[in-house]
Amino acid sequence: MTSQNTGGTSAGLLAGIRQARLVGIVRGNDGGAAAQAALAAMEEGFQYVEIALTTPNALEAIREVRAAAPAGCLVGAGTVLSQADVEHVTAAGGQFIVTPSLAPSISEAANAGIPVIAGALTPSEAYEAMERGATAIKLFPASIGGPGYLKAVRDPFPDIPFIAVGGVGLDEAAGYWEAGAIAVGLGGPLFGTAASGGDLSDVRNRARRFLGLASEFAARTGASS
Repeated sequence: MTSQNTGGTSAGLLAGIRQARLVGIVRGNDGGAAAQAALAAMEEGFQYVEIALTTPNALEAIREVRAAAPAGCLVGAGTVLSQADVEHVTAAGGQFIVTPSLAPSISEAANAGIPVIAGALTPSEAYEAMERGATAIKLFPASIGGPGYLKAVRDPFPDIPFIAVGGVGLDEAAGYWEAGAIAVGLGGPLFGTAASGGDLSDVRNRARRFLGLASEFAARTGASS
């Protein structure tokens, strides 16, 4: 497998996401717009942004973001399912991968030393994903049960790092952090229609609000931010 990656080790990614508490998720119908949306969020302070492979020309967008991202920012790929997907993302310079499910890409990426945030919903899926080498679990869709469900899933697995994704906005994020999520993943509530050509100024404004919320939570709880 060809590798232009890396965004560092799985441990490094995990530590960084724990501190940032936020991961951006770009999905749209225009790869060029997706790249600009990702960069806009990064320029405001988002350190971790994934671009979904369902976005047209997603690999080109990843290349563009990797080349232009501010120092310390990492770009990953979302909706990574197959061995071929992992290879293509790695060749494009993606620094981590994200899956929506227990896909073959989890073990493929882990074996190649690429950090992977694996999609899972149930306790069994979360355990299985970690056994396959996942760095963290994307609880998806988190909105199906909310923070209460996250807490229930974490009770038997206190050492599994969970990132809440799906239906998480400004009003919901703190509830997931309080329930034990190390971070929240933000798609539409952050990017709106920017990845399909929408207004980037809205992305910048929302990014600042989410970053402020994370800082406020860290200050209130005494956690690092």
